[in-house]
Amino acid sequence: MDGSPMRRARRAQVARNAALTGICLLVFYPFLMLVQLSVKDHYQVEHRPWWPELPFHWDNYAVAWATVGKFVFNSIVVSGVAGVVMIAVASLAAYVFARQSFPGRELLYNAIIALMMVPGILTLIPLFILVKDIGLLDSYWGLILPYVAGGQVVGIFLLRQFFAGLPEELFEAARIDGAGELTILLRIVVPLSWPILGTLAIIHILYTWNDLIWPLVVISDQGLKTLTIGLLVFRGSYIANWGPLFAGYFIAAVPLLLLFVFANRLFIRGLTSGALKM
Repeated sequence: MDGSPMRRARRAQVARNAALTGICLLVFYPFLMLVQLSVKDHYQVEHRPWWPELPFHWDNYAVAWATVGKFVFNSIVVSGVAGVVMIAVASLAAYVFARQSFPGRELLYNAIIALMMVPGILTLIPLFILVKDIGLLDSYWGLILPYVAGGQVVGIFLLRQFFAGLPEELFEAARIDGAGELTILLRIVVPLSWPILGTLAIIHILYTWNDLIWPLVVISDQGLKTLTIGLLVFRGSYIANWGPLFAGYFIAAVPLLLLFVFANRLFIRGLTSGALKM
């Protein structure tokens, strides 16, 4: 009888491990398929797509990079600059809502949060007219500034909750020492908020990197198109040759994979820090 609970516990552990292994295989199998398809020629893809097969055609990556390399650069510039500016602006606004008192603060904050209920597609035409009127079509800023504005609602919501939870004693001590509000934000709040700032940056970069509709609307210059549009162009050029096409898809995923590898701990800390709680 003494060993029975232990055996049941071991069987339960084995069952959990088997279930987790199966889930991991289901999650990673499409990506592994992408990798092995990216090194095949057209004949191999058409006749034996499911398993790796020699010879590997690594030249598919050279062909893909020659086409999508400039689009990768454009996406890095747009997503990187938009993420940094969005975080900076949202941090300033969230700090004011979290640590300052002024008439109508809660009303204004609730009005901003209410914008989360408005589908983004409803603002597409007014936003296009605004960007067109100020002369930002076919420019990086025509992509970056709307992305910055579009990320403010979620950014202010998440950061305000985090900033409001910081100990008041820190702020009182800083003010006694003569620190101004901007100094407090930069020297105290930001260093304590790296997990949530990193989480918010990753979420925003993922959104801007994968967005298709807005770049398709405002960019017609071939030299400024982002990766999502570039992959559409690439697909039209290599629809009969799957190897370079899959290689292009893999290249498009590499920056996001690297971002997750280097920032996954920061991302997890941000999700578990309580910043997502009301």
